[in-house]
Amino acid sequence: MPPALFVALPALDEYDFLPKTLDSIAAQHTSAKFEVFVCVNQPDSYWHNPDKKEVCHNNAKTLHFLNNYEKLTLHIIDKCSPGLGWENKKSGVGFARKILMDTILGKCSCDDIIISLDADTLLEPTYFQSVYDNFTVNRHINAISVPYYHKIDGCSEENARAVLRYEIYMRNYLINLLKIKSPYSFTALGSAIAVKACALSKIGGITPYQSGEDFYLLQKIAKMGGLSIFNTDCVYPSPRVSNRVPFGTGPAVGMGISGGWESYPVYHHSAFAPIGEAYCNLRRLYDNEPGAEKNMFLEFVAKRSRNTGVWMGIRGNVTDYQHFEKAFHQKADGLRILQFVRARHSEQGLSDEASLLDNLRLWFPGRKLTSDHFNFKTSPVDEINHLRDSLFMEEMRLRGANR
Repeated sequence: MPPALFVALPALDEYDFLPKTLDSIAAQHTSAKFEVFVCVNQPDSYWHNPDKKEVCHNNAKTLHFLNNYEKLTLHIIDKCSPGLGWENKKSGVGFARKILMDTILGKCSCDDIIISLDADTLLEPTYFQSVYDNFTVNRHINAISVPYYHKIDGCSEENARAVLRYEIYMRNYLINLLKIKSPYSFTALGSAIAVKACALSKIGGITPYQSGEDFYLLQKIAKMGGLSIFNTDCVYPSPRVSNRVPFGTGPAVGMGISGGWESYPVYHHSAFAPIGEAYCNLRRLYDNEPGAEKNMFLEFVAKRSRNTGVWMGIRGNVTDYQHFEKAFHQKADGLRILQFVRARHSEQGLSDEASLLDNLRLWFPGRKLTSDHFNFKTSPVDEINHLRDSLFMEEMRLRGANR
């Protein structure tokens, strides 16, 4: 029996955006059967908070809309009505995704595919078919970190400038990882993930966090193996400002409009160089050659692990190099990479523009993608958009080379 598709769609304060997303789903041209699960959610305490009444009413309207939506048969999970919302600290999009995916796992078969979306994400009519074909043709795939693209049509200049700046931050980070061939080369967006049901079950389902659950899900898949970053179609997340989650596109755009980019710097390629060197010297590390452990990234991971003999310990617990390599990447994972790069960036003290221009010279030799005086605050939006598009094309090329 061919696999079916199951869509997991969390919604909080999404009445103005969810209808377009559902219409986008209803317009899918696919040979695969698919079912859509929507979880309208909020903390139950919102009903007793005057500052959150608008969210409560928005969710109530969303529930009414969903119950009367005729283009699709929907499975609706009500975690927003009085007495049904999240209790205590168990709230947020991570818990919404968990209840959605756990519900789907209870209904689907092992080979079925779960598509994670957000309630303000738009799709090409061929998106579901592209995901279905990707999994059925490439049997080794357990999950896909799907390409994405923020459309800025209709955005104000400050909104467009901020979302482009955020997207350049993400693309710069991923391209750097792809250049050093890191197994953690992925971008974690909850609206741009597809995962095989049996793989999700094998890793124990999604771990609920108020935000960041998408990163930890993909990291678990990367450690297990079978994470693909290539897909012929991409998704189109919303470029809007939002404060529904602690971090991610919505809050980043909001902070960026106010000038708060400290959490989203543009990293210089040299910050990734010690990681690439460590990868290249893994065989020497396994063979315990003198000086093999003298590497900034290896020393950083050992210090964070509170075990200066971590590599010797791994070496003593494996029978061959292949198992050592796998154990190394289990320890030196995506979180450690991000922590190391952030620390290196802080030490370097480079501006975002200086880092970016150096990276562009390295990646696009002979091409002039920006003016010599490029600045995220003052350069024309068209120039920033052109730069974003150039990075998007380079990223897609690298994604394709790594499938």
